[in-house]
Amino acid sequence: MVDVAVTAAEQALPLHVAVIMDGNGRWARARGLPRTLGHREGARAVRRTIEAAGDLGITHLTLFGFSSENWSRPPEEVSEIMSLIRFYLRREIAEMKRNNIRFRVIGDRATLSNDLLSLIDHAERETEGNAGLFLTLAISYGGRAEITEAARSLARDAAAGRVDPDQIDESAVRGRMFTGDLPDPDLLIRTSGEQRISNFLLWQCAYAEFFFTDVLWPDFDGTALADALGEFARRDRRYGRAVG
Repeated sequence: MVDVAVTAAEQALPLHVAVIMDGNGRWARARGLPRTLGHREGARAVRRTIEAAGDLGITHLTLFGFSSENWSRPPEEVSEIMSLIRFYLRREIAEMKRNNIRFRVIGDRATLSNDLLSLIDHAERETEGNAGLFLTLAISYGGRAEITEAARSLARDAAAGRVDPDQIDESAVRGRMFTGDLPDPDLLIRTSGEQRISNFLLWQCAYAEFFFTDVLWPDFDGTALADALGEFARRDRRYGRAVG
């Protein structure tokens, strides 16, 4: 359980929190360890964060696990990350079912191996009836590619006469996004001190509050998450409206 002075019930709580999990490599380098060990510690932080999100009353949690640009990293590092994802899916499926967590992956599945796709499909099927925390993991994901594919999908339907181009609005585009059935993130957290969103949920984060922390991802825990929620509660969300 998360031990914090201000509980989620006492503050304005975001329904959907998105997290850019950054800093695994720097965490390892600071300890003279290989980057792969930083990713392993980062996987432990994933579990802590999921547990804390449930304790704090968050209903939707989206984690940026691997970007479309990350394929350019050294092959051994990419292999380690994919192995960790496989290990997580094999080990955590029963835990997700026990804790009423619904799991989904977003991203370009065409770039993933067949065995990983099978694990993802199994995890999604096994948890699709759960009604607790909705956990989304972004793998081989890029925000620009997602928007491009949504536009391409609408263009194909318009060319086939299934969609009137004049009737395409924001709702129509949203419906073609990976997250079309989810609420947009209220809060985007990025760890490690970097202050950019790195092509993550570009459409969905139009009105999200951003929270940047110097905490490296392997050190992130329930207290760090609660700190982010406390800052969110102090924000004045106006959605473009004037003050006063």
